[in-house]
Amino acid sequence: MIRALMMRLMGRKPPGGIDCHAVGKLLQQYLDGHVDGDQAQRIAAHLEDCRRCGMEAETYERIKTSLADRRHEVPAESIERLRDFAARLVRGEEPHQP
Repeated sequence: MIRALMMRLMGRKPPGGIDCHAVGKLLQQYLDGHVDGDQAQRIAAHLEDCRRCGMEAETYERIKTSLADRRHEVPAESIERLRDFAARLVRGEEPHQP
């Protein structure tokens, strides 16, 4: 952040033309593929040039991959029971015990 501020004061753009604060706000959306093309390119350039932000993005990616590898499929009947339970609560009914 200080580096980006110093660069602005000296008339230089931060890495990728976007500062660390802006990248931090958009990082999760970027990693999930929910950022438009131009902005995604600027974020990617920043992540390449800024070691701190690049390491943060890498850490998030490792966490996402680790969680995805441990994900188990939820049985369809469990999802249906949960939906039924929620519907009963919405209608003000007492949920029945199995």
